[in-house]
Amino acid sequence: MGINMEKLTVQDKLKYELECLAKGYKYIAGVDEVGRGPLAGPVVCAAVIMPLDKLIEGIDDSKKVSEKKRNKLSDLIKENAICYNIAEVSPAVIDEINILEATKLCMKNALEGLKIKPDVALIDALTLDTDIPIVNIIKGDYLSYNIGAASIIAKVYRDNLMVELANKYPQYAFEKHKGYGTAVHIQAIKEHGPCEIHRKSFIKKFV
Repeated sequence: MGINMEKLTVQDKLKYELECLAKGYKYIAGVDEVGRGPLAGPVVCAAVIMPLDKLIEGIDDSKKVSEKKRNKLSDLIKENAICYNIAEVSPAVIDEINILEATKLCMKNALEGLKIKPDVALIDALTLDTDIPIVNIIKGDYLSYNIGAASIIAKVYRDNLMVELANKYPQYAFEKHKGYGTAVHIQAIKEHGPCEIHRKSFIKKFV
């Protein structure tokens, strides 16, 4: 039988974490990214080690959570985490090495920058060049508590960053679309040309 994608409880989301505990791992990190698809801004990754004896209700794939709830959850996650780290890779590096390699680099930096070295890392469908054992989980941001927590703090961090950048580049309305390729954003690129935070390799057909 397939997974019912609508009815996982917070306890259900501990399946992979409990498997890791059973293998003797103590510090279990979740790693996730946000911002692979936008035309502008960095890709952002978070790594987090959450305590498993004090669970936060509502942790989920960040795309499934409202902005208001995400902001509250992000604060709770950061307050309660054993440790967490957020990393970003710039548009220039994305253009240089491509978005997949930039995402892997970002995830590795987030993971290896944790103050406590994890015994194992749960990651949403990517493999990293690191000496930390990796467990790949398809739809991990939905199925794993730790990956879901990472996805939320990464999303809130990047959204806030794009709102700040909107003040520097008001003509693009980054505060509304966070750099994604909406009609408004594409029209602004055509009218004003790209700015320094646009991914040149992503916007070739617009300029």
